[in-house]
Amino acid sequence: MLISRLSAIGDTILTLPVACRLRERFPDAYLAWLVEEKSAAFVRDHPALDEVIVARRGWFTKPREIAELRRRLRPLRFDAALDCQGLTKSALGGWLSGAPLRAGFRGQPGGELSPWLNNTLIPATSPHVTDRSLELLQPLGLAHAPGDGVAWGIRPPASAEEAIAAWLGDTGDRPFAVINPGATWPSKLWSMPRFGELAQRLRDRFQLPTVVVWGGRQEEAWAAEIVAASDGAARLSPPTTLHELAALLGSARLMVSSDTGPMHLAVAMRAPTVGLHGATRPCDCGPYGPPHVGLLKQLQTGGRRERRKADNTAMLSLTVEDVFDACSDVLGRTAERAVETPPAKAG
Repeated sequence: MLISRLSAIGDTILTLPVACRLRERFPDAYLAWLVEEKSAAFVRDHPALDEVIVARRGWFTKPREIAELRRRLRPLRFDAALDCQGLTKSALGGWLSGAPLRAGFRGQPGGELSPWLNNTLIPATSPHVTDRSLELLQPLGLAHAPGDGVAWGIRPPASAEEAIAAWLGDTGDRPFAVINPGATWPSKLWSMPRFGELAQRLRDRFQLPTVVVWGGRQEEAWAAEIVAASDGAARLSPPTTLHELAALLGSARLMVSSDTGPMHLAVAMRAPTVGLHGATRPCDCGPYGPPHVGLLKQLQTGGRRERRKADNTAMLSLTVEDVFDACSDVLGRTAERAVETPPAKAG
């Protein structure tokens, strides 16, 4: 079976439960994932997958690369291909594979030429990316409903765990929060001074220091601004690989982030998460499942392209009080769950 989800790190993470569910139901099946290089980090060496097929960005616009991908896919003789992205390029991957069953979305999630390249169209009844992708398993006899438990299967390598443990040092056994200020859309950005004030409140109310993570020079500058505004409540993370970031999030007591890849990675690593939304809806792509919370106060109007290019007015409708209250709620509920769940017996 072939899973086709080529781009967007966050959406790639949100699709991992499809691979985990297939492996659980078909333990002896040969499972492969077609992905582009930028989003490949979390599918490479994933325990549910036998093979990861990496395509170059823009491959579907070049006849030679289309032919090369067909030569790679056809000998694998897939029985089924799942188009979890709903675009021409993701559906084209399944079509090139020659799989007799090519499942994709009917209606709005099935965009561009995907309805013509896929031959089994599933009505998307769930808004969230993860639930919607799992609905594509219906032709394989696997039912899914929102609220069903999912697995993510992300396991940072030992080298990443060791690097983060060394950086945390003697503070590694103390609870901490993580703030991720970056986003790929300007309309998804919150206020850096507000993040700094939030870090202060988390320290003063919960004795919870904050680590601010970043990727690239612009995000490092934003992270430094947050640290400077935090009155000593926050510190800058070191530069991290995606696997090191996963290891850091796996130890976090709380994650606060806008709708971007690290937010979904935090959920996959079971870090209680508060997602900040203004250009997107939490019901579509917010932090998945309890105890996480997706905050939305004002939704940016317009289509995807318009929302992507808009300013962050909708995000700024979220006040520090709004976000702190959500953090308090998540921290309170996760503390209650820890008390309610008795420790496992030794032996």
